[in-house]
Amino acid sequence: QVQLVESGGGLVQPGGSLRLSCAASGFTADYYIIGWFRQAPGKEREGVACISSSDGSTAYTDSVKGRFTISRDNAKNTVYLQISSLQLEDTAVYYCATGLGSIPTMWAEGHGMDYWGTGILVTVSS
Repeated sequence: QVQLVESGGGLVQPGGSLRLSCAASGFTADYYIIGWFRQAPGKEREGVACISSSDGSTAYTDSVKGRFTISRDNAKNTVYLQISSLQLEDTAVYYCATGLGSIPTMWAEGHGMDYWGTGILVTVSS
């Protein structure tokens, strides 16, 4: 059974930084993708970043490029999302998700993601 556990969320001031972690377990595949998604209050879920376990290739949604960095530690089966220059609009529940293979074109819509974590709240407030 694949399980994903997010951590690292909390309350952060605008302009601050945060690193979210997604610890994965139960994998049997060698090649998989892990994506980070978020859902702000009253808004639809959106994908923010995705990474491939095989070659480390990444994808970002345009609105977060330059502020969000996704990385992986395959030995720990953990994927990180570093967020800098946090803005009020970054307030959301952040989820990680995983699926097999390579990053699909419509990853940000959740395509290719078979398992989801329960999410963790990030609140940006002064």
